[in-house]
Amino acid sequence: MGRVTERRKVIRIRDGAVSSRPDTLVAEEPLEIRLNGKPLAITMRTPGDDFALAAGFLVSEGVLAAASDLQNIVYCAGATGGGPSLLEGGRELGAGSNTYNVVDVRTAPGVAVADITLERNVYTTSSCGLCGKASLDAVRTTARWPISDTPPVRVEADLLAGLPDRLRAAQRVFDRTGGLHAAALFSEDGELLDIREDVGRHNAVDKLVGRALQNGELPLSRAVLLVSGRASFELAQKAVMAGIPVLAAVSAPSSLAVDLAAETGLTLVGFLRGNSMNVYAGEHRLALRTPAAQGTA
Repeated sequence: MGRVTERRKVIRIRDGAVSSRPDTLVAEEPLEIRLNGKPLAITMRTPGDDFALAAGFLVSEGVLAAASDLQNIVYCAGATGGGPSLLEGGRELGAGSNTYNVVDVRTAPGVAVADITLERNVYTTSSCGLCGKASLDAVRTTARWPISDTPPVRVEADLLAGLPDRLRAAQRVFDRTGGLHAAALFSEDGELLDIREDVGRHNAVDKLVGRALQNGELPLSRAVLLVSGRASFELAQKAVMAGIPVLAAVSAPSSLAVDLAAETGLTLVGFLRGNSMNVYAGEHRLALRTPAAQGTA
């Protein structure tokens, strides 16, 4: 299996002084996800938690909703086929070698699966995920757990403001590479439930959701999802499909993410930095101070 980090030689220039030294980089390798033996998607990811990533991806696609929907996930043997040898991470692989970069997800007998492989041929990049793939109506109609129907969750704004520092403190690989996104699940009381890192922010969320599925914890109806970058439409989609009522990001949301939040009842917070934040939708879940009354002339 691939490593999370790799070492490369770099030329370092500091205040005009030049030196040579090894540098630690985050690993990035392709992962092909197959569904019941059929190719479905390819994502560029940081190796690790690959089974959880695949399971979480299929939750966001509406294929899986419970651990009982899943029969098994396996790495495909002989993933390089019978062709010429390949080079991966500086290592030569013989023909037919297992690269640990292809997983096959088998659904349990009786689980109905739409032929989503015919609807698109997906290539998922580490930066944008399935850009433009879904519509607001598609997410709203396929969500298994409508967020508006969940028990009310109330999160203190001061508690929310402190979560980015806790996320950053828990990023172990980021400290060595400076090149990873992170996603974390917190309880409404601020307990850190899980954290995952990946070169792609959408992969980090899939790994969280996939582990929750495997542990029988879906829907995550009392959780807060925090992401280290921006809040794209796809991340809002993944939160909705996992039943997560609150999504917070340290950077900006996209307009389509805000539209989706408003459509589904998702609480969406952006620019969560220090004691400041912007609430774009679902403000009823945040315990906010009432603005001081304006003085009269």
